[in-house]
Amino acid sequence: MSTPTQNQSASEAASCASPNNQWPGFPKPIFLMVNSLERGGSERQFVELAGSLKSAQCSVHLGCLQKVGPFLEDLERSGFPELVPFDTGGSLYGLESWKARWQLMRHLRKLEIAVAHSFDFYVNLTMVPAAKMAGVPVIGSQRQLGDLLTWAQSRAQLEVFRWCDRVVCNSKAAADRLVQAGLRASKLVVIGNGLPPDAFAKTAAVLPRQDGILRVGMIARMNIRAKNQDSFLRATARLRSKFPEAEFLLVGDGPFRGELEKLASDLGIQRQTRFLGDRRDIGAILASMDISVVASSSESLSNVMLESMAAGVPVIATSVGGNVELGGDDRALLIPANNDEALAVAIQTLLSDANVRREAALRARRFAEGNFSLERIREKYCDLYSELATARAR
Repeated sequence: MSTPTQNQSASEAASCASPNNQWPGFPKPIFLMVNSLERGGSERQFVELAGSLKSAQCSVHLGCLQKVGPFLEDLERSGFPELVPFDTGGSLYGLESWKARWQLMRHLRKLEIAVAHSFDFYVNLTMVPAAKMAGVPVIGSQRQLGDLLTWAQSRAQLEVFRWCDRVVCNSKAAADRLVQAGLRASKLVVIGNGLPPDAFAKTAAVLPRQDGILRVGMIARMNIRAKNQDSFLRATARLRSKFPEAEFLLVGDGPFRGELEKLASDLGIQRQTRFLGDRRDIGAILASMDISVVASSSESLSNVMLESMAAGVPVIATSVGGNVELGGDDRALLIPANNDEALAVAIQTLLSDANVRREAALRARRFAEGNFSLERIREKYCDLYSELATARAR
């Protein structure tokens, strides 16, 4: 069996907007839920989609498991002062978790929710049973390949996905894995991550440009080994003598930062390496870079890769998961995962040839503009929500 591909006719899909701020012919609202508002790809997409739906006059309600994280401020700026938490007591199977599901079920019924949409693993296991008890059509999400979950977590989520009306994957690679695990392809829909308009806007560089200095950067949280910042550092160390004026940037923070700083020192590249910490001004960071590296050993659809493409920064990425879908047809330089030498060769190739950088960046930006604008992605979700809500009404 084959899984669905990205819907290429999204521009023809109906908008959520209507004069009474509801879907045409269907008066009930939608409910979106995420684990927390900490920094991460799923959380960012949750905030972006919620704001976009609201701007299109959809009736949107939001929930979470943990009401914490820097994206709370972004939600408030988008016009969402209320985010309802459902505390599971830190467990997915204990008494508190079932109390949370019961409260969530009552909340969905009270609001007369038409469709409930979960955004990540912990919410899948919490909200899907609650929505089924409430009699509400429910959408689960797979926003990673699944290989970072334990066997028990994968099996539990797969069983929950069987209860869903649809499961959204943000890459075909993620959907393929679920089909291989035994989920029906008819349940699956592939909808990519959405990029807001400012991702495509020209932005001033936060680090002043200097003649003769090229910058190679990696943007990733430092709390997951699979992001492979250590491979990035080892690869750049191979190039220090060939490109003594190059700068290597690491953007992000987390518990591994100290050991990464030590590794840079041990490799003798501390002078060329800059750790910029957790940043909100990613557009300005990308405007300061000449090459963006995604060295992960596991990615479904990388937000950093998409943002780099939209900003016109050439990308080197590992050929895993959705990276291949984004970077194929020479839109990125694709390399094997966990291969320091291949990464060093790719960086050297782009540092050595401005024309190759320019052409790859142009192809990538056009692809991102044509397929991953937030408006286009919102329309795909609206189409899906309307389909499920209308089916329920019938």
